[in-house]
Amino acid sequence: MKSSTLKILIAIIIVVFLLALLDAVYVVSETNQVIITQFGEPIGGAVTSPGLHFKVPFIQKANYFEKRWLEWDGDANQIPTKDKKYIWVDTYCRWRISDPLVFYQRVKDERGAHSRLDDVVDGETRNVIASYDLIEIVRSTNREFALSEESALLDYSEVIGKIQVGRARIAEMILERASKITPEFGVELKDVRIKRVNYVDEVQKKVFDRMIAERKRIASRYRSEGDGRSAEIRGQKERELKIITSEAYRRAQEIKGKAEAEATRIYAEAYNLDPEFYQFLKTLETYRQTLAQRTWLILTTNSEFLKYLKSTSR
Repeated sequence: MKSSTLKILIAIIIVVFLLALLDAVYVVSETNQVIITQFGEPIGGAVTSPGLHFKVPFIQKANYFEKRWLEWDGDANQIPTKDKKYIWVDTYCRWRISDPLVFYQRVKDERGAHSRLDDVVDGETRNVIASYDLIEIVRSTNREFALSEESALLDYSEVIGKIQVGRARIAEMILERASKITPEFGVELKDVRIKRVNYVDEVQKKVFDRMIAERKRIASRYRSEGDGRSAEIRGQKERELKIITSEAYRRAQEIKGKAEAEATRIYAEAYNLDPEFYQFLKTLETYRQTLAQRTWLILTTNSEFLKYLKSTSR
């Protein structure tokens, strides 16, 4: 009985020893750094060298933190600009844990760091954006606009004037100001960028309405120009048609005149060959055209019209 109890006790001791041995060992990778805590309190500095390390089992705990650059992507914030334009500004940044001990003492983990970055970066973004006009936040240089013929007709009064600071420099200012605060909780900021700028819904609707009105004005201008050009083309067509018709009529009259002259010449030659026979034929043609079956004529007996009828009766 005592032998069995002894064996169980030895087995328990071996298991506890193995668990203690496993808990006493921790591994630091190339991408991690570790803070050892004892009952929740940090012990010593950060362990940054990669490899196998030891700690007091069960009493001490290894807290791992990233060495690499991390991403913070904030929520869009509604911010008024210096010229009273209300816009949504969406920013993001790159950061890393520069002092793991301070980081652990101040924010504990990455979730706490994100919360602090929300306050710091968003706050500095609001302060800087509110100090400049909208055009400074939208543009980075004074490069000339490449406008199409249609775009040149739109109202670009907002971009009148030179850019003094620009979007890129504003992002640098946010980074400079935020970088002075983040070391307080063991964080180093590397880069801050403005990801998106947009009007708030109320202003956006007004902008869209203005754009629609401007486009309608452009369309109206093109329709007016088109109507004018159409009238010009129609007028030119009418002029050309009249010229062509007049020329064709003149040419037809010339041909007709020549034909009638030629016909007259031929008739004259035929008449000269036998005037009496020609007169007889013309008279018969006149009879055919003027006399029908029920035609009644009242003429004198010496009428020239009945000349050949009278001759026939004789």
